[in-house]
Amino acid sequence: MTIAEDFQQHFAACPLVAILRGVRPDEVEAIGTALIDAGIRIIEVPLNSPEPYESITRLAGIAGDRALVGAGTVLDTAAVGRVAAAGGQLAVSPSTDPDVIAAAVAAGLVSMPGFFTPSEAFAAIRAGAHALKFFPAEAGSPAVLKAMRAVLPRDMPLLAVGGITPDGMAPWLAAGADGFGLGSALYHAGATAETVGEAAARFVAAVRV
Repeated sequence: MTIAEDFQQHFAACPLVAILRGVRPDEVEAIGTALIDAGIRIIEVPLNSPEPYESITRLAGIAGDRALVGAGTVLDTAAVGRVAAAGGQLAVSPSTDPDVIAAAVAAGLVSMPGFFTPSEAFAAIRAGAHALKFFPAEAGSPAVLKAMRAVLPRDMPLLAVGGITPDGMAPWLAAGADGFGLGSALYHAGATAETVGEAAARFVAAVRV
């Protein structure tokens, strides 16, 4: 199975990406287990978290084939190499830097860059992105995403990221979002594994309605 097929399988099982910004290596395994037990199948550790590469290695160790693990806030090609070396399989970026996208693809990682305009989205697709995140979603609207969904390739997974809550997902899904990246409404620095697991269960239930 290719990494793209692996991503598609996990995304089809649950179209949510858990964003663990600020997580520490000593707590990431318990939090990752809680997320996986709740049904989350894709987890990212932003690289501006404490010791992110160690957290990615530990997460990958407990995830096995149950979840896809990688990094967020991937800003340069050097970081792509470090993510791959740590055992990550996913590179999520806030921008559509074609060099970062190409490096991720070349390293055998899933590339999920952030975009806010049609020009950025098509540039990311040309560079080889596997999925796109509309970011920051709270600065846009479902109507904006719907307009872009009409011109973007239908087989390109499109996630809304930024300010997403369980109660707020329905309009985005109706507008054509395929899934979501979940930030502070799911996890914030210092949250316990129990709290994160409960929040994850609410998100999973909401996206499956």
